[in-house]
Amino acid sequence: MLQRTKGVFSAINMKKLLLLVVMSIGLSVKAAKPNIVFYFIDDLGWTDVSFMGSKYYETPHVDRLSREGMKFMDAYACAPNCAPSRACLMSGLYGPRHGVYTVGNSDRGQAKFRKLIPTKNTTVLAGKFVTMAETLKSAGYVTATMGKWHLGDDPTTQGFDVNIAGKHWGGPSGGGYHSPYNYPNLITKEKGEYLTDRLGQEACKFIEKNKDKPFFLYLTHYAVHYPIQSKPELKAKYQKKTPVGGHKNAAYAGMIESMDDSIGAVQATLKRLKLEDNTIVIFFSDNGGHGGVTSNAPLRGSKGMLYEGGIREPLVVKWPGVTKAGSDCREPVIGVDFYPTFMEMAGIKRPKNLKLDGLSFVPCLKDASASLGREALYWHFPAYLQGYTARHGAFRTTPAAAVRMGDWKLIEFFEDGELELYNLREDLSEGNNLAAKMPEKVKELHASMLKWRKATKAPVPTEKNPQYDPKAKFSQGKGGRKKK
Repeated sequence: MLQRTKGVFSAINMKKLLLLVVMSIGLSVKAAKPNIVFYFIDDLGWTDVSFMGSKYYETPHVDRLSREGMKFMDAYACAPNCAPSRACLMSGLYGPRHGVYTVGNSDRGQAKFRKLIPTKNTTVLAGKFVTMAETLKSAGYVTATMGKWHLGDDPTTQGFDVNIAGKHWGGPSGGGYHSPYNYPNLITKEKGEYLTDRLGQEACKFIEKNKDKPFFLYLTHYAVHYPIQSKPELKAKYQKKTPVGGHKNAAYAGMIESMDDSIGAVQATLKRLKLEDNTIVIFFSDNGGHGGVTSNAPLRGSKGMLYEGGIREPLVVKWPGVTKAGSDCREPVIGVDFYPTFMEMAGIKRPKNLKLDGLSFVPCLKDASASLGREALYWHFPAYLQGYTARHGAFRTTPAAAVRMGDWKLIEFFEDGELELYNLREDLSEGNNLAAKMPEKVKELHASMLKWRKATKAPVPTEKNPQYDPKAKFSQGKGGRKKK
């Protein structure tokens, strides 16, 4: 975990070490800490599981979790794409604190269509941040990540004892989903193995090996991220099904079923080892479904947008003896909330000098009607994402920010300062912009957003792009759709 500079520990890492020592000393020791299994799926949309309404995709194992645990109907990722969502999750901090705003460059798409110079992006979560894995490890947990990391080259430098297949890659760049492939600590030269299956198998082995210790398993599948590569037999199965509600991609459906099967295998292992009663299980996604592959309806938009389709996620938590089976919670929660929630679950006392932006939602797990009493949720995305048509034809999003306060949501687009206001209770699809009709409500939400920006030192791009051409004409296929 510690890095050396010419044989001497850096001041930053020494400070981090001392913080972890304090956390370890301040731990509220329990006779049996609960195990934590966190299924974190890539690019899975809000309705891409059958317990959230899909009539085409099949997810029986996750559906069972939803019946045994609590569903959160208003759960959000911290960003509309992978890396920033994961950086917020692991650090417990909103984007402006760590500078990971998007995937890759912030100036994606053709320059002639970009009005502004976007905020420069950071692609690695800096070592100075104490991750949730480091915190759990300091409390005596054995920690493992299996699958996508996307925050640097090696997750074992940031609190994980075990890394299977995790690197800086945003997608399955170690060879795709079908072997032969070459991932960190996961090399298969023969054909015939499917990556999602193998990660599930490795997760089961980890549980078996550490069944007598408290463990934190972060099963962070590359699925269902591009490329869309299913097992042939599953693709054939879904080709025979009738498309429903915009869900029609047979290969994508096959990927979802394989993801579900891997979760079923892990759940079966917990049951076989009699660990179910002392294991907390969480199912979540990092951003909305890709609009070129699936439909997020009734939500507007998709991955890469601050509309609900890009940030609202399926969330299930099963905590035996705490969550009520089959219950639903409508309290809004967001990615930065998991860190303090896991700390409370594990009985870890939070040091005064550990900065976290989220709130523990343990009160909601105990009582689905509980309120966390916070002012609002915030998103900050000062970057461009090229792709299929959205607000601007060349981009899924231009630099923007959003705030949700109660039932109300405000989106600000930095290129022209336009504000969009929606009442999510009455207009979940964000089809009725009320900004012109309700200026006082706009003022209230925008004031909250500006206050938050000041507190987090969130950068807002204002510099004009000299390469912008207001006369340039956009046509599909020329907006840089290759990057996902």
